[in-house]
Amino acid sequence: MPHEPCLAAALRHLVHSRRTAALATLLQDAARTAAPQASFVPFAMDAAQGCFVLHVSARAAHTRQMQAHAAVALLIAAPEEAGQPVHALERVGIEGEARLLEPGSPAWASARDAYLARFPEAEFMTTLGDFRFVAIDPLAGRHIAGFGAARDVSRQELLALMGA
Repeated sequence: MPHEPCLAAALRHLVHSRRTAALATLLQDAARTAAPQASFVPFAMDAAQGCFVLHVSARAAHTRQMQAHAAVALLIAAPEEAGQPVHALERVGIEGEARLLEPGSPAWASARDAYLARFPEAEFMTTLGDFRFVAIDPLAGRHIAGFGAARDVSRQELLALMGA
């Protein structure tokens, strides 16, 4: 097995150990310019497609926002620990582009398989007509491994940590 640098190993552990992320989308309406909005979402990784996978309601504001603006961001963070400073929490912000997947398509089936491998209890939700799979294609990231330990992360490194 090839050597994996410490920061790459830490990032791999973070992304594989956390199951939820903050999702940032853009809201734009006639009354104002684009404004960022955040929501909390479970995520999986689809190594076959090289993307993060979300399963969202078509009725959710973030779903409509992703349809209007493909530019999104995910923030995956380590949990807080009692008595530990929060300023050093490990986290990664990932810039990406959202793709709503066509139900029944090969991409949809691959995303569904990846999502259910991580969340088998959500199988019934995949049959509900108002839920959609969304692929988030990672473009780049910013990894904060701790206080004073920040670095840019390339698309290639993000794909590698997924196993893509």
